[in-house]
Amino acid sequence: MSALSLAVRDSNTMLRRNLLHARRYPSLTLNLLLTPIMMLLLFVYIFGGVMSAGIGGGTADRSEYIAYIVPGILMMTIGSTVIGAAVSVSTDMAEGVIARFRTMAIHRGSVIIGHVVGSVLQVLASLVLVGIVAVAIGFRSTDATALEWLAAFALLALFALALTWIAVGMGLASPNAEAASNMAMPLILLPLISSAFIPADTMPGWFQPIAEYQPFTPAIETLRGLLLGTEIGHNGWLAVAWCLALSALGYFWSTSLFNRDPK
Repeated sequence: MSALSLAVRDSNTMLRRNLLHARRYPSLTLNLLLTPIMMLLLFVYIFGGVMSAGIGGGTADRSEYIAYIVPGILMMTIGSTVIGAAVSVSTDMAEGVIARFRTMAIHRGSVIIGHVVGSVLQVLASLVLVGIVAVAIGFRSTDATALEWLAAFALLALFALALTWIAVGMGLASPNAEAASNMAMPLILLPLISSAFIPADTMPGWFQPIAEYQPFTPAIETLRGLLLGTEIGHNGWLAVAWCLALSALGYFWSTSLFNRDPK
């Protein structure tokens, strides 16, 4: 077999292993998935009336705020779900599983690739579930074409891939699962200081640059524009640039940590 065939075969084996673990121990994925769903329900039904009045110019119509908040919740779902990848990788490191894999005649990169692909698939499944909840409570996309839906899906998948590589690096750099979970907490907190829940221009002047120039805000605004027809502007290019930069950073960070000699 060629080197590429071996890499694909071993990566597929590692992917099946990680999906089997996720199926046997679904509590972590469910706990991470509940966070964005609870945030969606909380902001719609508890704060929705007040938020809608502010965004809708005085009209307390929850449907407008549902449309506004769902793209941010979808991005928040990615940030919360990929924490599972950091915990899973850290657990494998702490239990010596990855050390044993290093001694076996398998493609070295297949271990990480299995975690990355498995996490991305879990994120996409989580996005579908959150999307179903959003539609059930009243979210409707306005005038989005098939091409825009495809672009929205591609953005979500690319963002999931970028954050997964970062999460894998966090897992490899952490001594245990608890530390990995704590290190990955910014992936949940960053959406809270973005334009996910309120427009960035309504924030205090000194805080607006923090909200505007972080990965989540341009991705949220791009997704909002694709699904709702709002102005995207330069956010599309910024979102893609952030995804590519984070993917490259996460990949080189993860591979360097994985290939270093065990202590």
